Amino acid sequence: MGKIILRLDRVMADRKISLKELSERVGVSNVNLSKMKTGKISAIRFSTLEAICEALNCQPGDVLEYDPNAAGDPAEEE
Repeated sequence: MGKIILRLDRVMADRKISLKELSERVGVSNVNLSKMKTGKISAIRFSTLEAICEALNCQPGDVLEYDPNAAGDPAEEE
């Protein structure tokens, strides 16, 4: 089964925006954004995704990517 990957790090680098600045714009803690950036989350609220897209001037498809060959979370498959 594939996996949806959050490519926040790539979009932030393209926009030359720091984690701290994005955190302030979006209203999400540095810790939570860091988890998103490193792929250590399993869900994201639409409201958070909307705020990120607004702050980065991008579309959801710019930060979300589906990899059909990536292994999903084993805990979710039980």
